[in-house]
Amino acid sequence: MKLWGGRFGKATDGLVDDFHSSISFDQRLFEQDITGSIAHATMLGEQGIIPAEDADRIVAGLKSILEDAREGKIAWRTDAEDIHMNVETLLTERIGEAGKRLHTGRSRNDQVALDTRMYAKVACRETESMLNDLLETLLKIAQENLHTIMPGYTHLQKAQPITLAHHMMAYTQMFLRDRNRFRQAYEAADVMVLGSGALAGTTYPLNRARVAELLDFSTVSENSLDGVSDRDYMLDYMAAASICMMHLSRFCEELILWNTNEFRFVEMDDAFATGSSIMPQKKNPDVAELIRGKTGRVYGHLMGLLTVMKGLPLAYNKDMQEDKEAFFDTRDTLVKGLTVFTAMLKTVTFRREEMERGASGGFTNATDCADYLVKKGVPFRDAHKVVGELVAYCLNEKKALLDLSLEELRQYHPAFDRDVFDDLSMISCVEKRAIPGAPAPEMVQQAIDSAREKLRH
Repeated sequence: MKLWGGRFGKATDGLVDDFHSSISFDQRLFEQDITGSIAHATMLGEQGIIPAEDADRIVAGLKSILEDAREGKIAWRTDAEDIHMNVETLLTERIGEAGKRLHTGRSRNDQVALDTRMYAKVACRETESMLNDLLETLLKIAQENLHTIMPGYTHLQKAQPITLAHHMMAYTQMFLRDRNRFRQAYEAADVMVLGSGALAGTTYPLNRARVAELLDFSTVSENSLDGVSDRDYMLDYMAAASICMMHLSRFCEELILWNTNEFRFVEMDDAFATGSSIMPQKKNPDVAELIRGKTGRVYGHLMGLLTVMKGLPLAYNKDMQEDKEAFFDTRDTLVKGLTVFTAMLKTVTFRREEMERGASGGFTNATDCADYLVKKGVPFRDAHKVVGELVAYCLNEKKALLDLSLEELRQYHPAFDRDVFDDLSMISCVEKRAIPGAPAPEMVQQAIDSAREKLRH
C-alpha cells in the first residue's frame, strides 16, 4: 500500500507506477532530503509537536540511512515512487512507529522544493569554484603575454592589432560576469520553504526560522503558494549555465579556428585531441568541439523547463517533476565542460610568432594610418578616404602599408612624414592605445590587477 493510499480502493497500474516514479533521477537528492528531514524532525521535537524521544529516534534513524546511502548500501525502490517516500519508508522499517511521525507538518510539495533549493545552493558554490580556477588560468596566460601581438578581428576579418593578453582578458570579463550570475542564483535558492505545506502552510506551530538556521538558509519564504510552486531558482541557475556555456563555446570556436593550418596560432595538447580512423595526419580538437555542441543541450534544458512552467496554475502540479532531470543534466554538463575546458586551456601552446605574423598582414594598422593624418590636422573623413585609396594601391602592388616609401605615401597626401613609419609599427599601434580598457600593456596590466582583486571577494 502506498503511504498516500488510504483514499484509494485499488492499487495503481504497473504502467502508472513506472511512469510516475522519479526515484531513478531524484535519488541524487538523498543527502539534501535526509539532511532536511533531520532538521524538520529536530524542530518538531523542540516545538513539542511530536514527542522528544520520537524526534531523537527519527534523527538517529535518518543519520544511519544517510551513512548507508553515502556508502552505496541502499537499493532505492521504484514502488516507493521518489526519494522522499523511499527515505520515509526505510525509516519506518528501521525504527517502527516513530518513523510515521516524520511527515508531520509538511508535504512532499514543500519537501521537494527544499531539497532542490539545497542542491541548487551546492551547485552554485561548486560552479563558482570552478570558474575561479578558470579565471586564474586566464589571468596567468594574460600576465605572460602582455606583449604578445596578435590580430584582432571583426566579421572574422583582420581589423586592428591587439595582444593575446587583451584577448584573454575579454574572456576574463565574461567569466567574471558568469560568476556573479551564479552568486545571484545562489541568493535566489537561499530561501527556506519548508512550512509551506502542500500549498497553504500548516496548523502546527512550526518554527521555520529554526529549520532555516539548522540548514543554513538566510531567510524563509513569505508565501506558501509561491513556496511550493516556484522554480525560478532553478531557472536562474540554468540561465546562468546557458550563458556560461555560450562563453565556453565562443572560446572553443576560437581555439578550433586558431588550431587550423590556416591560422596556426595554437597547438592543442595531444592529451586533449583525437585522431582520424582513416586520415593518419589528423589531430582534431574534439574536446573543444564537444563543448561547443553540448552548449545546445544546456540551452534545450532551459527552454524545456521554461515551457513546462509557462502554463501552470498555482500551486503545485505534477508537471513540475520534469524540473529535476533538466536541472541535474544542466549541472552535470556545465561541470564537465568547465572542468575539461580549464584542463585543456592549461595545456594549450600559443604560437607567438605566428600570432605576430598574423597581425602584420591584412592592413591592421590602417586605422592608425588614418589617425596619423588626423593628428597632422586632416579631417577624419578625408583621412579615411586617403588611407582607403592607399590600401587599394597596396593590394594592386602586393605591398603592406609599411612597405611603401615616403614618396609613395605623399602621392596620396602631403601630410605624411618620416615619423609615419614608427607610428604604423605593430608595437606602436598597440602601445598608443593607452586608455582604460584598451590593449596597451599598462592598461591590460591594470585590468589583470582589477580582476585579481575581484577574485579575492
